[in-house]
Amino acid sequence: MSEPVLVERRDDRVVATLNRPDKRNAIDQQTIDALHALCAALEAEPRTLIITGSDGVFASGADIAQLRARRAEDARRAINATAFIRLSELPMPVIAAVEGYALGGGAELAYAADIRIAAPTLKIGNPETGLGIIAAAGATWRLPEIVGAARASELLLTGRVLNADDALAWGLISSVHPAHELLTAAHAIADRIARNDPLATQHTKRALRAPRHEHPDIERELQAELFESEEKRRRMTEFLERRTERTPQGEAGRARR
Repeated sequence: MSEPVLVERRDDRVVATLNRPDKRNAIDQQTIDALHALCAALEAEPRTLIITGSDGVFASGADIAQLRARRAEDARRAINATAFIRLSELPMPVIAAVEGYALGGGAELAYAADIRIAAPTLKIGNPETGLGIIAAAGATWRLPEIVGAARASELLLTGRVLNADDALAWGLISSVHPAHELLTAAHAIADRIARNDPLATQHTKRALRAPRHEHPDIERELQAELFESEEKRRRMTEFLERRTERTPQGEAGRARR
C-alpha cells in the first residue's frame, strides 16, 4: 500500500504531497497519522513546509466512509482538528499549494496554512451541513479570521464552493498560478523565506498567531531576544556596508582601490 503522504526533505524546506489519488486525496486516519509524524519531525527540526496534493487535487474532504462510522466519542477527540492545529503551529511557515478540489476537511487543512496559493482549477468550500455535520476542524474560527465574519458565515451556512477568482477576491488565497507552475510558485515563496533570518521568521509567525490580548507584549519579548542575536548584528552590518558601497563616496573609494 502506498504512503498517504509523500515527503520530500530538503535542507531548508519539506514538500508533503497528499497521496490517495484513487480517493481524490480524501483525508483518512492514515493521512492524519502521517501528518502527525511530519509535524513531529518539523517541530524537532524547523523548516518551511509546502503541502500539496497529487493528480490535480488537493484534498476532496475527509474520508466519508470513515466519517460515517464515527460516533460522539470520536467527535470529542477532534481527530482532524488536532492534526491541523499542530500543523498550523509549526515553527516555520506552512505554504498550501492548492489545485482542484479542497473541500470539507481538505479546505480546513488549507485554512491551517500561513500562505495559500492556488491553480485556476481551485474549488474550495465546506459543504458539511449537506452531510449532516459541521465543519469542525477549524473552519468556524479560522475562516472568520481569514475572510471576515460575513463571508465566513455565507460559506459555512450555505455550503458554497468558491472558484479561484472568488477565493482570490475574498482573500482566501494570495495568488493564482497555472497548474503546471503552482509548485514552482510555492518554491519561490519558500526561497524568499529562506533568505531571511530563520529565528526572525519564527518569531514573526508566533506574533501573527498570538491572540489579540497578548499584543503588544509578545512583540516586545520576541524583539528583545532578536535584538541580542548575533544574526541581527551580522545582517545589519552587511546592510550598512552595502549601502556605504553604493554611495558616491563609496564608489570613489572603490575606484581608488
